[in-house]
Amino acid sequence: MSNISEGFERNNDNELHRFLSYTKGSSGELRSQLYVALDDGLIEQEGFDNLYERCLEVSRMPSRFVQNLRP
Repeated sequence: MSNISEGFERNNDNELHRFLSYTKGSSGELRSQLYVALDDGLIEQEGFDNLYERCLEVSRMPSRFVQNLRP
């Protein structure tokens, strides 16, 4: 959400697209950290699966946002 806000405040579609890309990258980073938490026994498989699917869903949102911005 912070990346999207920062991109929006720059009042430039190219900047907004760039920050939406950062948002997708952050989602990938979080999915990676979920694997670390699972491997370290900090979360169980069921929790991992739930959070991982939610991260994938969130990761798709910036792509849809970009598609809606196109004329």
